[in-house]
Amino acid sequence: MRSLLLGIFLLSLFGAFTSKRKIETDQNETLRSVSQTSFGRGEYLEYKVSYGLFDAAKATLEIKPESQNVNGRKTMHIVGKGRSSGALRWFFKVDDSYETYVDEEAILPWRFIRHVREGGYKLDRSIDFDQYKNKAIVFQKDTKNYTVKPNTQDLLSAFYYARTLDLRSAKVGQEFIINTFFDREMYPLKIKYLGKEEIETDLGEFNCLKFRPMVEKGRVFKEEEDMTLWLSDDENKVPLRLKTNLLIGSIKMDLATYKNLSVPLNTVKE
Repeated sequence: MRSLLLGIFLLSLFGAFTSKRKIETDQNETLRSVSQTSFGRGEYLEYKVSYGLFDAAKATLEIKPESQNVNGRKTMHIVGKGRSSGALRWFFKVDDSYETYVDEEAILPWRFIRHVREGGYKLDRSIDFDQYKNKAIVFQKDTKNYTVKPNTQDLLSAFYYARTLDLRSAKVGQEFIINTFFDREMYPLKIKYLGKEEIETDLGEFNCLKFRPMVEKGRVFKEEEDMTLWLSDDENKVPLRLKTNLLIGSIKMDLATYKNLSVPLNTVKE
């Protein structure tokens, strides 16, 4: 995988690629309805990304304020961006962007757009989803149709759908799986719940839910359990911190700025 900064960030937020498996599908007649209050239009999240002791990048996630109509459905236009910073930008310039148009009621993607600019490497790809027929149409230099599972997410929408999960009764060791289509293939994104923990960041001290995304050993990561994720223990379920060991070095991501959350972040009371 050539796309590192924003790609690893998004993969890390709610799982990463695990074992591949055969896909069987059924045609949907209607779309699901997901009731959620964890996020809405106008939300903005900005993260500081560190590689070892060095500031390496900035990553942002934004739900645009305006509602968009796609395929006759109201959608949220969500944009994720990653940009190298500091000394890294002098010798390896990175400007990545991911966009998704997510159905407001079903929390399913209709369109996914990916632009990667990393050093001399470029990639431009878009995917149109037909959630009724369980199809994904990939546009790059050519056009190809793929069969996907019902209620399939793209990489970016999977993160937002995960925030709608009811975690109030989650048990330590419980695993969650979200079916995702990425790079022309289906992948199950799997994450294990580790319990509750308090963490201290530059923004303050927060009550968190702690998770272990199960990643694919050998491509980017040393072991399947080389990553830890902390979500705010409140209605937002916002990622506050992520730590991961790579084959070379380690990455830490901390929430640096946020706007327009559904509810105030759950800080530790004095």
